Amino acid sequence: MTSVADHQARNTGTNTAAPQATEIVAELRTTFATGRTKPLGWRLRQLEGIARLVTERESDIAAALASDLGRNAHDSWFGDIASTKGEADYAIRHLKKWMRPKRVGVPLALMPGRASYRYEALGVVMVIGPWNYPFYLCLGPMIGALAAGNCVVLKPSEHALASSAAMAELIPQYLDGEAVKVVEGEAQITQDLIDARLDHIFFTGGTEIGRKVMEAAAPHLTPVTLELGGKSPVIVTKDADIEVAARRIVWGKLINSGQTCLAPDYVLVEDLVKDQLVTRLKSELAEMRVGEDPGQKIVNERQFGRLKGLLDEKPGQVVVGGQSDATSIEPTIIVDADPQSALMNAEIFGPILPVLGVNSLSDAIAFINSREKPLAAYIFSNSKADQRRVFEEVPSGGVTANHTLMHVLAPQLPFGGVGDSGIGAYHGKWGFECFSHRKSTLVMRARPDLRMIYPPYSDRDKKLLRRLA
Repeated sequence: MTSVADHQARNTGTNTAAPQATEIVAELRTTFATGRTKPLGWRLRQLEGIARLVTERESDIAAALASDLGRNAHDSWFGDIASTKGEADYAIRHLKKWMRPKRVGVPLALMPGRASYRYEALGVVMVIGPWNYPFYLCLGPMIGALAAGNCVVLKPSEHALASSAAMAELIPQYLDGEAVKVVEGEAQITQDLIDARLDHIFFTGGTEIGRKVMEAAAPHLTPVTLELGGKSPVIVTKDADIEVAARRIVWGKLINSGQTCLAPDYVLVEDLVKDQLVTRLKSELAEMRVGEDPGQKIVNERQFGRLKGLLDEKPGQVVVGGQSDATSIEPTIIVDADPQSALMNAEIFGPILPVLGVNSLSDAIAFINSREKPLAAYIFSNSKADQRRVFEEVPSGGVTANHTLMHVLAPQLPFGGVGDSGIGAYHGKWGFECFSHRKSTLVMRARPDLRMIYPPYSDRDKKLLRRLA
C-alpha cells in the first residue's frame, strides 16, 4: 500500500524530523482518561477560546494569510475569521441542548422499558487541515471535535507555513494545551499519527490524497471524514437575472484566487443568453479588479505550473485574461472550452472560468450527471420549478440557488460531499455528531419478569410472543 507520506513526499520534498507521534497520542489519551473533557463547562471554555483567538489575534491571522496566500485583510476576515467565529458562537449557544440524552419509544415487547441515546466523545481525534483556508478549515472541524468532548491533534498544512506556525503559537494560548496539540511538519508525521491509532480522522483536501488517508486508516479501522473537492458547476437559465448571476459568479471565482473547494468551476448557460452572460462576466470582472494587480497569487510553484498547463493547452477561446507571471495568473474567462480537455475534467482550483453553452436545462443536468458528483452545484434562475429540478436531479454535496459559496456559512446546514467530493458532513450540530458516538441505552425493570420469554416454550407462549414482536 502506498502511504500518505510516500504520496505527499513526492510533492513536498524531504520530510522534516517529526515529533514522536505515539507519545503525542499517548499524552492526549492520558488527558482524555481523566474525564476533564466531558463536562459542559470545559467544552464551552474551549469554544470560547477559539472565538477569542480569531477575534483578539485577527491581525496575526491576517499577516499569516497575506504571507501564504497574498490575501488582503478584508478577505482574510471574511474567509477565515468571521466564518470561524460564527461557527464557534453557534456551537456555544446550542451545545447544552446537543449534549442532552434523547428519549425514544420502545416496541411493545420491551415495555415498560425506557430507551434513549446519548452522544459520547470518541476520544483522541485528528484534524488534517488544508492550505487554502488554513484557519477556518482547521478550527472549524475542531469546534465540532471539542464540542463533542474529544482531545484533538491538529495537523495544519505544510503548504501554508506562516499559518501553520501561527496556529502552533496561538492555539496553546487559548485552548487546553493538554487536550489540544498542534503538530507541524510534512507528510511523514501525518502517517505516523495515523499509525498511532486515533479514534477519528478528519481530512480536508484533494480527492487523490483523501484516498490515501482512507487507505492509511483502513488497517486500524479508524473512521474518517473526508471533505474533498470537485468541479462545482453553475447553471444559468434563460430567465435568470443575468446581471446578478454574473456578479455573484465572478465574486465566487475571485475569492482566494479561485483556490476554494466550493468555487464555481465552470458555467453551463442556455444558448439564448450565453453572449449576454459572457459580456456581463467580463464587465463585472473588470469592475471588481479595479486597483488590483493584473494577476492573482497562486499558493506555490506546483499549483502555478498545473494551472499554467491548463491554459497552455488552449482548450477554448480566451475572452479575457490568460496571462501569467512567475507566481500569479490573471483571472481568465474561456468560452466554448473543449469538454474533453484537462480544463474540463480536473478541478481547476484557480482563477480560470470556462463557459459552455447548452440548449436547455435538461442538457445542463445531463452534462453534470455524466461526471463525478461535485461538492456544490449552483443554479441561477427565477423559476422555482427549475431550481427544484436541480435540487432533486443533480447529486452533489449541496446546492445553492441564485448565489455561490454562501451555503457554507450556515451552521444550521450540514456541509459535506458525496462520492468523489467527500464522505461525511459537519458544521453546527452536524460537526458535534461527526465527532461523537451515538450510544444507545435501555433501562428494563426487574419486575414483571414474564416466564414465557424464556425456554422451554409452550405453543401458547410462542403465539403470544409472535403477537408482541
